[in-house]
Amino acid sequence: QCTMHNDECIMPIVHPEYRNQCINGQLYVDVYMKRHAYIYMVLLGVLLSTHTQAQNRPYIDDRLVHFGFSLGINFMSFGVTDSQTEIDGEIYHARVSSMLPGFSVGFITELRLSRHLSLRFTPGLQFSSRSITYKTESGYFPNNKSAKTEVLAIPITIPLYLKWAAEREGNYRPYLIGGGGAACNVSLDREKPVLLKRWDYFVEVGFGCDLYFQWFKWCPEITYRIGFANQLAPVDGRNELPIDDEFYTRSIDKLLNRAIVLTFNFE
Repeated sequence: QCTMHNDECIMPIVHPEYRNQCINGQLYVDVYMKRHAYIYMVLLGVLLSTHTQAQNRPYIDDRLVHFGFSLGINFMSFGVTDSQTEIDGEIYHARVSSMLPGFSVGFITELRLSRHLSLRFTPGLQFSSRSITYKTESGYFPNNKSAKTEVLAIPITIPLYLKWAAEREGNYRPYLIGGGGAACNVSLDREKPVLLKRWDYFVEVGFGCDLYFQWFKWCPEITYRIGFANQLAPVDGRNELPIDDEFYTRSIDKLLNRAIVLTFNFE
């Protein structure tokens, strides 16, 4: 505010670009602040209107069967169990050192069982890559060998889920999901030091939220997957693998799939 002195209004020193006029002893809010106040009021109105606006696609969840597709990102890892086998006088330890984000695509079929429960069948194709790093207890590692190997996988997943959804609030409806299925790895490179088996079986749990738009329903979802079949193919019978590379496999007893999957469903 300005200061009154001898019936005169004394303005504080302000940059000319933001200086306001003083009328009747009051400092008007400058144009810059007016614009921001207007923007905040508009945003507040939009947020408040979400509670009172008409529902988009109010009957979409009443259909017996509906379809859709999904796109997603996966982060796959391994649960590694060392064999503790002595190889050429050394005991090797393996661990997953990096998980590169992979891509997922799938198809959705949902069967309505009740007001809150539905059955979902979502076959999909996933691309994933993991790195396994090795070290020895003595710290020595063969100079002509890499301490890291890449493991690529392209599984076709065949899962079946139960989905429990809460009551719909406006255009939002959170849900929980759980189930399991099988996965068939279609990328088997027998020349790689670590070879995975073709089939795996898994359970999966997660949560998401249905967001209703005018023309479709968009459902971001995150799940955690646990495989329970040992994915490590044994060295025996792999004639194409050099003997010097057998330690990559012999040092491991079990490889169990683990994955976090972020999926965007369009229904």
